[in-house]
Amino acid sequence: MADKEVLVVASKVKAYIKSKELHTSSDAIAALSDKVCAILDDAIARIKANRRSTVKPQDL
Repeated sequence: MADKEVLVVASKVKAYIKSKELHTSSDAIAALSDKVCAILDDAIARIKANRRSTVKPQDL
């Protein structure tokens, strides 16, 4: 994920994981952001196929 923008707030993700009394590895944020990108790319393909321009919860 060298040239992609991170789409998650690292501090919030780390705080959430810490609240569960666990630790966050240094590359976990990038991996999570990659997953978010993949989910969004799938949703975008779905709405384009349906000739819509709005991402809705059911697209995710």
